[in-house]
Amino acid sequence: MKLPVVDAVVIAVYLAAVVGLGCWFVRRSRTTQGFMVGGGRIPGWAVGISIFGTYLSSNTFLFVPGKAYSENWNAFAFSLSLPIAAWIATTWFVPLHRRGGSISAYDHLERRFGGWARTYGVVCYLLTQLARVGAVLFGVSLVLATLTGWPQVAVIVVAGVAVTLYTVLGGIEAVIWTDVVQAVVLSVGALTLLALLLSGMPEGPGQTVRIAAAEDKFSLGSFALDFTRSTFWVPLLYGLFENLKNFGIDQSYVQRYHAAPTEELARRSVWIGAMLYLPTSAVFFAIGTAAYAYYQTHPEFLQQVSQEVAQRLTAAGEAVTAAEVTTAQVGDSVLPHFIVHGLPAGATGLLVAAIFAAAMSSIDTSLNSAATVALIDIYRRRLRPDCGERESMIVLYTATAAMGAAGVAVALALIGVRSGLDAWWTLSGVFAGGLLGLFLLGAIARGVRRPAAVCAVIVGVLVVGWMSLPDLLYGPAGLPEWLVNPLHAHMTIVVGTLTVFLVGVGVSRLGMTRRLSQ
Repeated sequence: MKLPVVDAVVIAVYLAAVVGLGCWFVRRSRTTQGFMVGGGRIPGWAVGISIFGTYLSSNTFLFVPGKAYSENWNAFAFSLSLPIAAWIATTWFVPLHRRGGSISAYDHLERRFGGWARTYGVVCYLLTQLARVGAVLFGVSLVLATLTGWPQVAVIVVAGVAVTLYTVLGGIEAVIWTDVVQAVVLSVGALTLLALLLSGMPEGPGQTVRIAAAEDKFSLGSFALDFTRSTFWVPLLYGLFENLKNFGIDQSYVQRYHAAPTEELARRSVWIGAMLYLPTSAVFFAIGTAAYAYYQTHPEFLQQVSQEVAQRLTAAGEAVTAAEVTTAQVGDSVLPHFIVHGLPAGATGLLVAAIFAAAMSSIDTSLNSAATVALIDIYRRRLRPDCGERESMIVLYTATAAMGAAGVAVALALIGVRSGLDAWWTLSGVFAGGLLGLFLLGAIARGVRRPAAVCAVIVGVLVVGWMSLPDLLYGPAGLPEWLVNPLHAHMTIVVGTLTVFLVGVGVSRLGMTRRLSQ
């Protein structure tokens, strides 16, 4: 697609405005406290919108509707877990981190279990954030290359440089305030897209509801207590544990707690982020459902998408015709097709800007939090405990730029090699699988000490590895049936966390029993 001039202008103006806004905070980020937590003066509502923006990404914008198109609203159960996770976080996690006195999310682990626990958390977090930055840049470049015809390399480099620039100059305030702007752009883009899909129905918006209801597209899934397939309870439990991990042990969230002026405002920011994401995710699922109804009533467009998907699959070595393409295979391609062919001039630019916004709000958070970890948990903790303010700022600037450059390099390396990303995500998930359990041991089970925690993490990592790695390394057919993980993949974090927590408590109590019996 050759992008019309008006759409290119919309995108250019948006990018320039966001970078300019981020750079405007340069004077406020010249101290370490200003760079990392904004001096603790950022309004709670802005912190909350920033948390909301962190939840969203370009993948959310495109692949959540694709999920609703090809299946139903089963994955929406993930979002329904947010109020529960937010209540737990505001009751226990926020006070724990605010009163602990350290900006680092991993200082608590060292105070409870020793330096190894802090190192474990830091390494897992940095590797995960590097993979995340590369994945988001790669994903947005893939989409925008399809939508605009721009080279993937150019999209990756421009987006990476722009985000890194304003994050280096503006620090956490640039991250939070640009997230606020980007959340607004993203929301407006999503609502615009939904309105255009509904207004494009031949018999009006009500036809969307009738078609979707007839196809059971609003279903949340089976309510049977079956954890081997994606029933309602699987994404609900997955969402609960994933959100607890974010609120409890993710550096980017912990920094935001300290950026708010008071503990009460920090708590309120968590609720703002959670309650904004819940209806917004419903909008994205509604977009997918509306797209399904729209393409059922516009068979010529559905045929075009099917042909494009068939061509891509054939080029990848899977020879299929347009008639053989399944609904699941079409799902992720429908929205980009509609953005290209179904929007008026100017609206395409708005939607592309919204996709950029989603990507940038994810990346800037990772860059700033990774730089904070590099200074507090590595440089000051291991290398130069007595370093001064100027030296600390150099470390923060350097670490931000280095993470941005590394993320760009990962994204460039992933062009045409997506299997490498899958392996990276799987391995990082294995090693980080015990992190939430370890955090909960430290926060809840006060009697658990270092030996029990070490034992628990080892067992937890082994269990998560058993649940995750066979499909990656061998494939289910290569293992005896009794060794294959029977549970749905989303149950991995649930089982891993519970394993670490229960083993830690069990070993600790066993040790206490032995001491009392001697």
